Amino acid sequence: MRIAIVSDAWEPQVNGVVRTLQATCAGLEARGHTVEIIGPDRFPSMPCPTYPEIRLALAGKVKIAKHIEDFAPDALHIATEGPLGWAARRWAKKRGLPFTTAFHTHFPEYVRRRTGLSPAFIWKLMRRFHASSSAVLCATPMLASELASRGIAHTHRWSRGVDLAAFSPDGPLDDGMVAAAGFQRRLLYVGRLAVEKNLEAFLSLDTGAAKFVIGDGPQRAELERRYPTAHFHGSRTGEALAAAYRTADVFVFPSLTDTFGLVMIEALACGTPVAAFDAMGPRDVLDRSVGATGPDLAANIERAAKRDPAACARYAQSYSWDAATDQFERALRRFDGVTSRAA
Repeated sequence: MRIAIVSDAWEPQVNGVVRTLQATCAGLEARGHTVEIIGPDRFPSMPCPTYPEIRLALAGKVKIAKHIEDFAPDALHIATEGPLGWAARRWAKKRGLPFTTAFHTHFPEYVRRRTGLSPAFIWKLMRRFHASSSAVLCATPMLASELASRGIAHTHRWSRGVDLAAFSPDGPLDDGMVAAAGFQRRLLYVGRLAVEKNLEAFLSLDTGAAKFVIGDGPQRAELERRYPTAHFHGSRTGEALAAAYRTADVFVFPSLTDTFGLVMIEALACGTPVAAFDAMGPRDVLDRSVGATGPDLAANIERAAKRDPAACARYAQSYSWDAATDQFERALRRFDGVTSRAA
């Protein structure tokens, strides 16, 4: 099958949407499918207001139509609700062709946190965007329940996976983290440094532990200034990231808005328990045997530190990219012999 995936989030961005699409593309191609990512790297773009690391594509319906029609897909998936997503949606609707969408990012809450605006208007746009799709792919039962309560009920489960070859308890530790922490407990956060990640809840804790932050984003300079005792290490990938996960005593996930949280299962795969708030993502992903959730993050860290690392690594093995790709593949809708060129 020829599968076109339109996404406003793509390389060189580093985030959960991009990593999910990268793993899904690899899985689909391994099964013999031909996949085309139509992302912002193909068009002129501008920095996203309040988040310049993300580029917004300047592409109208004519440009997006040419890219899709040149590829001539058998199925279309629209991954994001940005400019490219809206343009692809218009293309498919005009031709009467089916498409799937996904709810990766909690845009209504992000807008509220960044601007103070009510999320009600953004939810109205979300309902309109997803209404015409054959299925809205979402990562967890809790997210599906929330979407249904917001008038988006035609959801399809699309979970996430972890690369167990890259993330495991076996391998080197991060020497810099070991040296910086001394005999203190090592607490780690990995992810974007942005207001919606609620990092202040982690960095302001008075736990006597060493705090390490891996990632980058628009809030980095501010956080480094406000929390000078925390160790900021920038972005990492591959073995360097796995070594950091292994070295940490507890992985701390303070977000209240993430719809899943890939970094949690990567940490677990490396044998590191997770402390988080009782919120979307952690509530569905974590089991009490491998982490701790609740309203008190400091107490959750203490409880998580007592979890068995071997149990954490075993638990992460239940998250398979192969199974997630199965779910994605089943959700796709073919064009029933009507190619985009003939439309």
